[in-house]
Amino acid sequence: MQRTLLITGALLGLTAVILGAFGAHGLKESLSPEAIDSFETGVRYQMYHAFLLLLAGTALPLSQKAQKISFYLILIGVILFSGSIYLLTTKPITGIDISAIAWITPIGGALLISAWIAITYNFIKLLK
Repeated sequence: MQRTLLITGALLGLTAVILGAFGAHGLKESLSPEAIDSFETGVRYQMYHAFLLLLAGTALPLSQKAQKISFYLILIGVILFSGSIYLLTTKPITGIDISAIAWITPIGGALLISAWIAITYNFIKLLK
């Protein structure tokens, strides 16, 4: 699981940097400031959780079960939360309209929150 956490964390960080640069430079002329701000929110949350996966794979005292639960919650959460924000904000450029399923954004956010809860619960159990 450690290898999976580290590789996934590194890939999420890499794509966050790429998407952040694209948002800052490539989208400036095509999207409204509000859309760019939303896009940057997706990038920011993706990067936060890339770091969390890297920490979970190296420094955090997590059980195997907590690592696995956190991995899936973070990965699916980032895909739903950040991914849906990317698609929603770039609709004028891509023509991809996911507004009918925009409800996946808060579900992704809830999964990210759940990952933090799972990690916190693991710490509480560990520090008893």
